[in-house]
Amino acid sequence: MTPEQIGIVGCVALVVLLCSSIPVAIAMAVVGFVGFAVVVNLHAAVSVLTFDLYKTFASYSLTVIPLFVLMGQVAFHGGISRRLFDAAYHWLGPLPGGLAMATVGACTAFGAICGSGPATTATMAAVALPEMRRYKYSMELACGTIASGGSIGMMIPPSVVFIVYAIMTEQSIGKLFISGILPGILTALLFCLVIYWQCVRRPELGPRAPSTPWKAKVLSLRGMWETLVLFLAVMGGMFYGFFTPTEGAAIGAAGTILITVLKRNLSFKTLVQSFRETLRTSCMVMIIVAGAVVFGHFLAVTRIPFALATWLGGLALPGWIVMGLIVVFYLIAGCFVDALALVLLTIPIFYPVVINLGYDAIWFGVMIVLVTQMGVVTPPVGVCVYVVSGMNRDVPLETIFRGSMPFLVAMIVVAILLILFPDIALILPRWIHP
Repeated sequence: MTPEQIGIVGCVALVVLLCSSIPVAIAMAVVGFVGFAVVVNLHAAVSVLTFDLYKTFASYSLTVIPLFVLMGQVAFHGGISRRLFDAAYHWLGPLPGGLAMATVGACTAFGAICGSGPATTATMAAVALPEMRRYKYSMELACGTIASGGSIGMMIPPSVVFIVYAIMTEQSIGKLFISGILPGILTALLFCLVIYWQCVRRPELGPRAPSTPWKAKVLSLRGMWETLVLFLAVMGGMFYGFFTPTEGAAIGAAGTILITVLKRNLSFKTLVQSFRETLRTSCMVMIIVAGAVVFGHFLAVTRIPFALATWLGGLALPGWIVMGLIVVFYLIAGCFVDALALVLLTIPIFYPVVINLGYDAIWFGVMIVLVTQMGVVTPPVGVCVYVVSGMNRDVPLETIFRGSMPFLVAMIVVAILLILFPDIALILPRWIHP
């Protein structure tokens, strides 16, 4: 068998293992190890496996992941997320579907200090869903909004997916972070339009909340100062070169702990709980990264990525059509493979293709995060949908998936706009880092 044929067999074997409910990290590491041993030799495969595992867990760059996750966990347990929702509720609640819009706004703001889609979803499921139940919102709309709105936390900086992409492609984390701001805001606005359109057509889906006096609206903005200070401190310091992304993550985590302690919103018990959840989430992400690195080295020796890049680059098709086909591939594959695992698996394959077509690496990073957002709400492997379902056992899983579909359409629209107008993602990085 040729290396390319062995690579195809390895990819098929990986899909079979994933469909058999084998943990993603183990499946990728096993297939990568065995495939590398077949293509090269066993001694080389053992060396690659041990080196990749050590390099991943000893990586200084990857320390930003547990630090940003800790920042989000402490913010949640310290009540920052609830204050964000209360502020959004006071301003948007009286509109048709206002509480759902407020949830989208709170997800966007909380994403600025969290960086994880599932974590943002879990936070808003605990904070916003009881309020929507109280105002007799349709559970289809309410749960679909929370699952989809939580995915915005993956685009608004800091973002775990941006960090992983930056490390794998050797791009600037700071530029990637700032490139996600406008697409994230655009996604949130389209989500709100989707909610408004549904609730105008069918008012029973999202009844209006009582009007709020202007004084209460203004006073509610006090609940946003912690998020604003933390975001400006971390992002501003990174963008203007005062500290590295890793140092910025440490400052953000320390600042969140300091703010919540000074406001007496964080007990020792909840701090320990934040550490535990951070440890669990960080280990999950890093072991998946390690498995993907091993599998990526196997793909490299089979030369499949380079053959695919040459083939796609040689097609007599405009670049935007090829890019559209890649997005469609991610949309379909995201229905069956965990979103982060899919990104880690396919970046070594598609990154050379996109660069050969002349697209910007920063722009492609935004597209990768966007298709990852789609993956966390599409059946049957929609992680954010399962998070909402796990926290609300009385709502059928198919109801949540059905409620997420209008928001998936909105994300597809954002993808089309980004392909047609790349400057949506690139204008801020060019302005701040000319």
